Amino acid sequence: MKGRVIALDWLGDRKAAALIEDGVLEDLLIDSTDGPVPGAIYRAICDRPLKGQGGMMLRLPDGTGFLRAAKGLSPGQPLLVQVTTRAEAGKAAPVTTRVLFKSRYAIVTPDAPGINVSRSIKDDDTRVRLLEIAHEVMDGADEGLILRSVAAEATDDDVADDIAVMLETARAVAGDAEGREPELLIDGPDAHLLAWRDWAKPDVLADKENAFAAHGVDEMIRTLQGPHVRLTGGAFAFIEPTRAFVAVDVNTGTDTTPAAGLKANIAIARALPRELRTRGLGGQIIVDFAPMPKKDRRQLEQVMKAAFRADGIETSLVGWTTLGNFELQRKRERLPLSEALK
Repeated sequence: MKGRVIALDWLGDRKAAALIEDGVLEDLLIDSTDGPVPGAIYRAICDRPLKGQGGMMLRLPDGTGFLRAAKGLSPGQPLLVQVTTRAEAGKAAPVTTRVLFKSRYAIVTPDAPGINVSRSIKDDDTRVRLLEIAHEVMDGADEGLILRSVAAEATDDDVADDIAVMLETARAVAGDAEGREPELLIDGPDAHLLAWRDWAKPDVLADKENAFAAHGVDEMIRTLQGPHVRLTGGAFAFIEPTRAFVAVDVNTGTDTTPAAGLKANIAIARALPRELRTRGLGGQIIVDFAPMPKKDRRQLEQVMKAAFRADGIETSLVGWTTLGNFELQRKRERLPLSEALK
């Protein structure tokens, strides 16, 4: 099907959301049912410092948290924190004290004053209009504000209301920061809320029962459960998570032309953000590209940079290893598909 479709459904007892563009699954969100959720805001209690690491272990009501750069904190001290990434099994949830209150159009930043508009909004008239709305609502506020790119398509009233709600929420949470016991102040967003918040308006919104089956998402998910990825020109790749890292192996397939390696590598470079995103994979990623001349590496790196720049999940392109593999480090924002479907 041509066009943009957002399908909202359930996988067992978990909410799930799928973004499909021209028949291709571009994104997949599945709720976690245990542990702190990325985006959740807590009143945490400092537990014990980690000497030599400069960090602090924190008590949360549903587990433990780990805060880097915890200089000046002492055990028993309450602290307002937000979960940044999913915790690996048996490990503490990574948190930050730089709390953000994020909605569809606005992000309120209590620790970063100032009003900013997304750089992706290029039209000067639109930027001026949004800044006028923001300054009117935020008049005299100590908190900062970022207006997201989707605000350019919203009505003035919708943008103003969104800013006001986020500002009120931020102030209410700040008022609950003190206390002797850890407490969940705002839960992390579920899959349906994230789809509304982060995905642009679709051509079709499918939110009735069995929406996944009606739009072929169930079959797409079954394909993602296997390691095989088809690429253009008959090339293919395998994406296989291990305990230590995610391994990506690229093959040219039946193409035996001199440029076969570069073509296959460019194809996986463009597809890799989507494949990692929909599989919920992060951490260390090692790509064993198909053989190609070293002179082609710069071109391939440019393709990868462009592909991951458009991706919403923070990824560092680390570089080439001595053996000729390429290393990446990706933020663990998603629940791995293999765990979500257990």
